[in-house]
Amino acid sequence: MALCVLHSRARVGIAAPLVTVEVHLAGGLPALSIVGLPELAVKESKDRVRGALLNGRFQFPLGRITINLAPADLPKEGGRFDLAIALGILGASGQVQAGRLAACEFLGELALSGDLRPIAGVLPAALAARDAGRELILPTENAAEAALVSDLRVRPAPHLLAVCEHLNGAVSLPIGCPDHAAVCAPDYPDLAEVRGQEQAKRALEVAAAGGHSLLLIGPPGTGKSMLANRLPGLLPPLTEAEALETAAIRSISERAGFDPATWLQRPFRSPHHTASGVALVGGGSNPRPGEISLAHLGVLFLDELPEFDRRVLEVLREPLESGRIHISRAAQQAEFPARFQLVAAMNPCPCGYLGDSGGRCHCTADQVARYRGRISGPLLDRIDMHVEVPRFDLSVLDGPAPAGASTSAAARARVAAARARQQARAGKPNCALHPREVERDCALDDNSRRLMQQALARLALSARAYHRILKVARTIADLAGAAAIAVPHLSEAIGYRRLDRGSA
Repeated sequence: MALCVLHSRARVGIAAPLVTVEVHLAGGLPALSIVGLPELAVKESKDRVRGALLNGRFQFPLGRITINLAPADLPKEGGRFDLAIALGILGASGQVQAGRLAACEFLGELALSGDLRPIAGVLPAALAARDAGRELILPTENAAEAALVSDLRVRPAPHLLAVCEHLNGAVSLPIGCPDHAAVCAPDYPDLAEVRGQEQAKRALEVAAAGGHSLLLIGPPGTGKSMLANRLPGLLPPLTEAEALETAAIRSISERAGFDPATWLQRPFRSPHHTASGVALVGGGSNPRPGEISLAHLGVLFLDELPEFDRRVLEVLREPLESGRIHISRAAQQAEFPARFQLVAAMNPCPCGYLGDSGGRCHCTADQVARYRGRISGPLLDRIDMHVEVPRFDLSVLDGPAPAGASTSAAARARVAAARARQQARAGKPNCALHPREVERDCALDDNSRRLMQQALARLALSARAYHRILKVARTIADLAGAAAIAVPHLSEAIGYRRLDRGSA
């Protein structure tokens, strides 16, 4: 009898729990069994492992082989355990040095030839392996992704034979290092490319400075989508920890894919209005992240907002408040981060030309009310800023950009300065302030308080809208470098609530 123990990682949401692979060889009729809640792809690994060992000229042990994937109550999926299972069999049968297995973790799917094939969700496993203080041996194709984790010894391998030679001390596997030359600097569209719409540009800068959600209302072709696409370029650069967090979500999402060269770029997600609730927030029998999690620490752009199914939009209400989404299914539960910045766009009426000077709109008041009523009051209440993007004189499109036009670099510098003030004051952006922090950091003087009382009475604002106006006013004051909120800051913030139900 012989026993070999080594380590691998499962995939549960954005986490990578440790899986201990125990391989036991015993006498008896030849048989191989895998226990520990393996799903079908894991059960089929015995055939892949057998083929890889035989084609690698290893001796496949005769007798009863039992493979336990612990903990027993954690579901295991995919081919990520193939390499660990193969090495466990070789270690238990004395064909590799079992003593060197304890310091490593192993991930990878095996081809019948013994080649190592890449797997999804490597980055969370790499972060967990670093925290555990072990080396990570994995397929060569996954090395660039795992090498993003600092202070982790990554050893990429192309074939099972290369791993065995390393463990036996014959030829060491190289240590993978991040290729900084291959990492692309974030390249965002420039704000200077948007002609006109100075008020909307100002609102976009305020939204970026405080992390506020934004709704753009205007006729077709006035620049709503262009403005939304330029918001990521106004946000401060991601820190290493933030970039790894967003990259980990993209790593586990088979739909999104993951390019390690773009790991420093803020996400920008723009789902089509036919997207389902599961596509938006995540789900499935084996929970996967949705668009709101793929937009974590970035921008979620919902164009043609009223065209989304109302029940789909309602699922955004809780993540907008909490910044997380918890998905519960009969077999599994998973929690994903979802601190995204919502930007939405809509037309003012069904035809899109309400208020157009050419008189093209023939929508009745009832049709306009029904169109806007597709967005529920509770959801609209959670959007901090409602900004009009009106039609402008097309002559501004002709010729070079005017001198002094605001660029993304200049706006980003102002946003960074405002964010620094918020971090020094509260340790978080203004959008994340709790009610007690709003009372502390957004206090009003007598004149501002009277203005706020008038707005509450005339616009029929809710308590949530009241707090959101104060947060936006605090951001405007931060952009101006003011220590306290003044009447001009509060007036501008109130002007961004024009679509509240009391004023529609």
